[in-house]
Amino acid sequence: MRLRLLTLCLALFATTLHAQIQSPPASPGVTMKTSVGLTDVTLEYSRPGQKGRTLFAADGLVPYGEIWRTGANQATKITFSDSIRLGGKSVAAGSYAILTKPQADAWVVMIYPYAGGAWTNYVEMDPAATVKAKVTKTQDATETFTIDLQNYTMDGADLVMKWGNTAATLPITSNAKQSVMATIDRVMAGPSVNDYFQAATFLSETGANNEKALEYVQKAISMSSNPAYWMVRREAVILYDLGRKQEAVAAAKKSKELAQKAGNMDYVRMNEKSIEEWSK
Repeated sequence: MRLRLLTLCLALFATTLHAQIQSPPASPGVTMKTSVGLTDVTLEYSRPGQKGRTLFAADGLVPYGEIWRTGANQATKITFSDSIRLGGKSVAAGSYAILTKPQADAWVVMIYPYAGGAWTNYVEMDPAATVKAKVTKTQDATETFTIDLQNYTMDGADLVMKWGNTAATLPITSNAKQSVMATIDRVMAGPSVNDYFQAATFLSETGANNEKALEYVQKAISMSSNPAYWMVRREAVILYDLGRKQEAVAAAKKSKELAQKAGNMDYVRMNEKSIEEWSK
């Protein structure tokens, strides 16, 4: 009886000990959140390592022309808070599973309305969109598979999938420009100083309409009893972009003077550099 009881206790102890043993996952999961224009983008995927293996090749870990889950473990998931354009194709707001078919010169990227993590379930479905991602060879190898958003603009970014010496790039374009332009049109019915300044900043930074940007920033300055140095700085930049260098230098000098009075040395240095460059 004692022997049987001892054996049972040892077995229970071994089971408990086994349940407590944990090891790091071979392909860690990651959740990444960012914004493209005014659209929130969330990525959820697992990151396998290269571990000395040949990755993308006819006889590689991911054979050319075969469907890949684009990561490890469960299906890679991407979520857009608003409609966007992915590789030139319209994609509605929502969550999608990403499957790819890597080739030497391009990857076929297929997205499916997300319906769970079992990636094989999507293979027989019709994708919501199919696009091609441009492939480049990188000088530095990426050991752990990475999906990232890079090269941000006011209304877009590049979705970049990297592993080993391969990078596949797919452009994302949001509706930010149209949304902001619509907002500008609405606000201009009765704009404040800040509305004029924000509109001028957007039009200037996107290069959409510098003449209109100058009109708005000068309106904002004229409405201000004490124009701020950052407003006058924006006027200087717009004037320079329009090729009106002498006026740009004069505005930069005024912005510098206002920045000195406000104690903002960053703007003082910024204007000094511009004055020197634009005076040549």
